[in-house]
Amino acid sequence: MPGIPSRHKSIFLLAGVVLLQILLLALQIKRDSEGRLIRVWTVGAFSPFERAGNHGIGHLRETWRHYFALQNTSRENELLRRENDELKMQVNQLQSKANEADRLALLLNFHKSHENVPMLGARVIATSAGTASATIMLDRGSKDHIKKNMGVITPEGVVGKIVEVYDNTSEVLLLTDKDSGVGAMLGNSRKQSPVGGAGEPLLVMKYVANDDAVNVGERVVTSGMDKIFPRDLPIGTITDIKPGNPFKSIRIRPSADLERLEEVIVLLTLQPLQMNQETETAKPSASAASKPVAETAKSAVSGTVPQPAQAPPVSPAPVPASANAASTVKPE
Repeated sequence: MPGIPSRHKSIFLLAGVVLLQILLLALQIKRDSEGRLIRVWTVGAFSPFERAGNHGIGHLRETWRHYFALQNTSRENELLRRENDELKMQVNQLQSKANEADRLALLLNFHKSHENVPMLGARVIATSAGTASATIMLDRGSKDHIKKNMGVITPEGVVGKIVEVYDNTSEVLLLTDKDSGVGAMLGNSRKQSPVGGAGEPLLVMKYVANDDAVNVGERVVTSGMDKIFPRDLPIGTITDIKPGNPFKSIRIRPSADLERLEEVIVLLTLQPLQMNQETETAKPSASAASKPVAETAKSAVSGTVPQPAQAPPVSPAPVPASANAASTVKPE
């Protein structure tokens, strides 16, 4: 390594002596409030580095703290999500129970208003899997006195008829099945014509001449001529009318919700009966479906065959004077 030229040695020596003198003076000079001058210079020189280091360390500390905080937050969010899912399930279960209580209360009120008609409540336990037929399975069978061709209804309207009976179960052919049919008539003109299924949600009314007066929105009820269903049970409402050759094409929306059946009523007779005109009873409100009513309704669905002499002590619903409340014809 080349040495310092001799002509520059005196300059470096002079600079070193001057620097030493300045340092000695800085050590000797003392400010009243800030201390010695050398201290002021040292602090001023190293303060930027200290601030930068402190800021960096603080940033790292906050990042580390937030990392663990985010981990805790993630765990808390997971716990809250699970708790929210559990609460949703509980709400759905309570809503389902409330809906069931409403349906059972409706069945109970229907039974009370038709105490003289032999009927039996049943639960739907299965539905047809394919589109070739529309059937449901009930949890009642021959042990419960159910026979073929017995009518199946809900308080809203006609459902279908029993086509197969086993010991503890039975099969119901729904009105919407293409092989199904029921004796029917128009609610206003009392024009009689059969109604059958077409393999779709809507029903079809057959053999209505083009010159017969039929209106959209008109009610269609049972005629009682099929020897299965009583007269004037609601079947559905006319939704579409088209002229045809030689008969009109009339489509009907069923009164009963055949796609969401859970509980039904089986009419325990093969003979025509007259029933009170209260088949379209309004659904009870949620407040009316209290626990005692629901429990009583469940017993009506799952209990034994009801008999008129064993009717509940509650007085039946009053029958309007304008209703067709003729005495019920006893089965032969």
